[in-house]
Amino acid sequence: MTTAPSMIGWAHSTFGEADAPDVETLLAEVTGPALDHAGVTADEVDGVFVGVFNNGLSRQGFEGGLVGAGRPELAGVPAVHVENACATGSAALYAALDFVQSGRGRLALVAGAEKMTSARFDTLNDALLSASYRKEEEHAGSFAGIFADLAVTYFDRYGDHRRTLARIAAKNHRNGVGNPYAHLRKDLGVDFCDAVSDRNPLVADPLRRTDCSLVSDGAAAVVIAAPDVARTAARAVTWRGRAQAADHLPLRRRDDVLRLAGARAAFERARAEAGIELADLDLLETHDCFTIAELLQYEAFGLAEPGKGATVLDTGVVERGGTLPVNPSGGLKAKGHPVGATGVSQHVMAALQLTGQAGDIQVDGAELAGVFNMGGVAVANYFSVLERSR
Repeated sequence: MTTAPSMIGWAHSTFGEADAPDVETLLAEVTGPALDHAGVTADEVDGVFVGVFNNGLSRQGFEGGLVGAGRPELAGVPAVHVENACATGSAALYAALDFVQSGRGRLALVAGAEKMTSARFDTLNDALLSASYRKEEEHAGSFAGIFADLAVTYFDRYGDHRRTLARIAAKNHRNGVGNPYAHLRKDLGVDFCDAVSDRNPLVADPLRRTDCSLVSDGAAAVVIAAPDVARTAARAVTWRGRAQAADHLPLRRRDDVLRLAGARAAFERARAEAGIELADLDLLETHDCFTIAELLQYEAFGLAEPGKGATVLDTGVVERGGTLPVNPSGGLKAKGHPVGATGVSQHVMAALQLTGQAGDIQVDGAELAGVFNMGGVAVANYFSVLERSR
């Protein structure tokens, strides 16, 4: 992809319960530092692309205007707000990539953010549930309930895999210990994750609290540059391949809800564009909103046959020292899931790996990284293949 834009700078807040009172403040915390990291100024930016889910989490809308509100030097730059459920961050990022690759601009700023921890539980639950097809799926009671139904379907077909889910949770929490941006930096262990307790209650049977991503505040930003700009940058991480694919929003219309056909399609198209096989990737940052989601993604991407996802845990393939480490950052499970920030964050985590700046979570010799971000139950699917070009 010779005309592919590059990431030449980025910034990332610590995820968790932030002191920042609102999305405007969170965006301001990362947009200026991202420009500084890229070595560019606000007057060089041709477009701003903002990813915020909101959907009732905040009374303040018009998020495209919030970047300029928090950073007045950016107020005159054309800005747009993008939303695509839990894939909101990647949607904003891909819009910026299209903007630059089409020649409409040479430099774009992408920022994703969410303020979630201050919302009332019923407000938060209602906002997240809207990423399902409410006409038919609202009876599940929560977004966790919908993924719990997927887990029940998987167990009915392939046997009880509660411990498999606990092993995924424990792996990602173990990885998150070394990530300074992570919401929860604690090795919880498989036994804790596998047991229902006062500290690890059922959220939606069979999913326990440790099977669910964290409710977090946070923000991340990247600077996207055209090839001629990237050639003089201090660093450049480039898209070797990328794809977006979609699937039915109403789950009943799918041939098999466990196949994640849209995720598979995005992966295959990005892989083909990059000219690689799955085995060529050195790491994968994937969308573990729930542990059952990561398990299904193992199978969707061809790491394991249907019903055999547990084998990649048995063999250590997806561990930090395995042949394809999955979520060395800790993933959404440990790093946190401030919805609008997630897709941008995942790409930043991959960029840190490829530039050798990932510190305690560094995957040795990382040269090619995959990033998968999805909205809803793999309705909106984005897969990136990234490499360092400078």
